[in-house]
Amino acid sequence: MSEMREDPRFPGVLIHISSYVDDGAVIGRGTKIWHFCHILAGTVIGENCSIGQNAMIGPKVTIGNGCKIQNNVSLYEGVVLEDDVFCGPSCVFTNVINPRANVSRKSEFKTTPVGKGATIGANATIVCGHELGDYCLIGAGAVVTKNVPDYALMVGNPARRMGWMSRTGDRLGADLKCPATGETYHLKNDNQLVLAD
Repeated sequence: MSEMREDPRFPGVLIHISSYVDDGAVIGRGTKIWHFCHILAGTVIGENCSIGQNAMIGPKVTIGNGCKIQNNVSLYEGVVLEDDVFCGPSCVFTNVINPRANVSRKSEFKTTPVGKGATIGANATIVCGHELGDYCLIGAGAVVTKNVPDYALMVGNPARRMGWMSRTGDRLGADLKCPATGETYHLKNDNQLVLAD
């Protein structure tokens, strides 16, 4: 921790001396930014977040409170993370459907909103323009090519729903009852799970 410093631009934020934060970024108290990161102008990071080594974030990315971004994650323009999102090591977000080295597509950037409490596993790829629902879990290595419902467990390439998860990240059985909390859920239709009242 001796190489972590508080930058006077961001009171209550610890930033490793090897990382660079552009002017124009906003970072909430209690956030830690580890080794070799670059936070670009226009990025907003909430309170109590952890940004792992070698992360590149921005420009114009929004990260909610309590998010954990693991090592080697790049969050490009158009990515919006709600509170308490976990991005596993080396997960990938795109922001253009059909990139070309010699064709500028900046006017075609797509938004990718990620819901509260979602988990994205290591090496998963999120193709831009798709919404990830609250508390969903994207398995390691999955490739998301469509919208993901709240609480969905998605695995494979392309990612398919293989079950449902609770708010605590526990897989739900046929009774749709969380084994950790006892909370019950119900299906409104075949593709929409909600927490019971």
